[in-house]
Parts: sequence; C-alpha cells; structure tokens
Amino acid sequence: MTYQEIINSIKDLKIQGAEKIAVAAVEAFALKLKTTRDHHELEKARQELTAIRPTEPALRNALTYCINNYKKTKNVGNFVINYFKESKNKIAETGAKKIQDGMIVFTHCHSSTVEAICQKAKEQGKKFTVYNTETRPRYQGRITAENIAKMGIPVVHFVDSAGRTFLKKADLFLFGCDAVTAEGKIYNKIGTENFAEFANENRIPTYSVTNSWKFDPLTSFGTEETIEQRDPKEVWENPPAGVTIMNPAFEVISPDIITGIITELGIFKPETLIIEVQKAYPWMFKV
Repeated sequence: MTYQEIINSIKDLKIQGAEKIAVAAVEAFALKLKTTRDHHELEKARQELTAIRPTEPALRNALTYCINNYKKTKNVGNFVINYFKESKNKIAETGAKKIQDGMIVFTHCHSSTVEAICQKAKEQGKKFTVYNTETRPRYQGRITAENIAKMGIPVVHFVDSAGRTFLKKADLFLFGCDAVTAEGKIYNKIGTENFAEFANENRIPTYSVTNSWKFDPLTSFGTEETIEQRDPKEVWENPPAGVTIMNPAFEVISPDIITGIITELGIFKPETLIIEVQKAYPWMFKV
C-alpha cells in the first residue's frame, strides 16, 4: 500500500487492533523515509499518522521511536516491527500457561495478542473452548471468532448483551488493550469494563494482554487519555428526531478489578507496570 492508502485503511477500520495500527503507521513512516530525509517533513508525517487514532499510545510510541532514531538506526521501521513481533511471541508463551485443558476462555472484541495466546496453547496440545462477543457496532468479534476457529479451536459466539450469561461459565477472561496509564487504568473496547466487573465479582481470573508500548508516558505528567468517539452512523444510519447517538470506541477499566496485565516484560498489576516500563524503555519518558 501507499502512504495515503495506509492512512485511509486505518481511518476506515480496514486496519484495526492497536498493534496492527501501530505496525501499519510505522510502515507508512518507512515509505515516507524513502522519499525524504528532511526532518520537518518527517515530523509532519509523524503528526499526521498520530492524529488518525487518538486512543493509541502504541501508535505514538512507535512513531516517536522512529522519528528519534531514523538517523542512527538503519531500517528503523523494521526494528520497531520486529519489536512488536518478538513481544507478541513472549506474551503468547506467558499467556498460554494460564490456559488449561477443559477451560472456557472468554474474550471481548478483537485482539491479535489474545489470538496468539490461544494459538500457542493449541500448539501445546491443550483442548479448550473460546467464548466471544460479536462486539457491536463494527462486529470486530467476528474477526476473533473466524481466526480462532481456523486454528481448530471450538468457538461459541454471541451478541454483546448475552455476554454475562456466557461469562458465568468461563474459567478465564482475556482481553486486549489500547492504552495503559500511569495510574494503571486500562483503556479497551467499550463493554470490557462491564465484563471485567462481573468477572471480578465471580472470581474469574481476568488479564489484559498487551505489549508495554501501549503504556502512555504522557499520563505520567498529567495528560488524560482521549477516548475516541466514532461516527454515530455506525450505530444507527438514520435515527428519528430527538434521538442522540453516542458511539465511544473505548472505556476505562480500573486496575482494581483485574488480576493482572500480561506483557513481554512479564505479568504485573497494572499500576506497577510503569516501573518496569521506565526500566526497559527510558526513552518513552523524554517528552
């Protein structure tokens, strides 16, 4: 794809999932590098790409790394993309240990990292079933259902409003992540908090799974994470007069209601992840 085609594909949700968005943006930046080495032009490209999806620290962190290192790191785009690949492999190895034979694993929306964990558990010979929501209004859960079914793992798929009914039967709840703040708040697809609260009340182990580049360093300095508001027409094309449509893409999940967060650095309580990120990636905090 061209630079502009990548931008359009992210905007139109043809490319979705925080990690895939970040990788696509890095690929776009690499394309721009082939046409110019002018720092001003590259900075404009970084800002343009960053603005596409506001609730995506992985996108911002990846592009920040690129703009700060393109002069001294050959093929900086490949370096960042390899980071995401290696991180996912590490998370899959760790996360798969949480899945045991006979389990029901519940998930919401689409996360390529959740899929990677399921794939790894399958490769280890474990037999389990995945329960997943369709995730309205864009039905990202169907992507999850299709991909996991192709792995040969049984999938039970249902409407979002039936989620609590099926979560009662689950042994484990895994979900992705779009952002983590300095206070340990996790931002993920709207609906996640409802399921996490129910899982917590019923003592169902609940983990967010993500690479640590989704930590937002700006929140360490008081910045609040932006929650993207999607087009109301995704919910209702032509609503009657007097009806206002709200369509937030994400919501906040409190660190108090989940068991932990599984990253390439290990498993931590969300509010302590910042310490590990500071050790591993000090460049993030040079803002």
